Amino acid sequence: MAAARVVERLNEQIAYEFAASQQYMANAVYYDAQTLPRLARFFYQQAVEERNHAMMMVRYLLDADAQVLIPGVSEPETRFTDIVAPVALALEQEKRVSEQIGGLMAVARDENDFTSEQFVQWFLKEQVEEVSTMSSLLAVVERSGDSPERVEDYVVREHGSSEGADPTAPAAAGGAL
Repeated sequence: MAAARVVERLNEQIAYEFAASQQYMANAVYYDAQTLPRLARFFYQQAVEERNHAMMMVRYLLDADAQVLIPGVSEPETRFTDIVAPVALALEQEKRVSEQIGGLMAVARDENDFTSEQFVQWFLKEQVEEVSTMSSLLAVVERSGDSPERVEDYVVREHGSSEGADPTAPAAAGGAL
């Protein structure tokens, strides 16, 4: 059974993950409207990934026989000044989520909840990748200036292939999409 404080923090994190999914959906819609289909696709995929992270946490709580709360989320940012702004927002969001996951790990450790600590380990690893991805994308978008097609080419080159699912990823409630 997961420690009560860990359950509380995981339920909070579910809200953060769903909010991240919504924000990435808003980013994708912005790029779609700007006729930047590769950036749009990248963020649509990110939205699904964040949703799946929330569902992994739901599955873990269900398996731990803990209460699951499915929260409402705040409205995402939908108006952007340029093509840089959504990526900058995404990087800020990933850094914030990294801090949240680190805090979740600290709570699991403080509670000697080793099973939950092991569960959270995967998310720590994932956040290193997410921050790195958004940092690189932001650098490319900022360098592209008035040539968004360079960004589109970068996205295809660096993120165009659909890699298989991470076999070390926790199971998601309802299955990953």
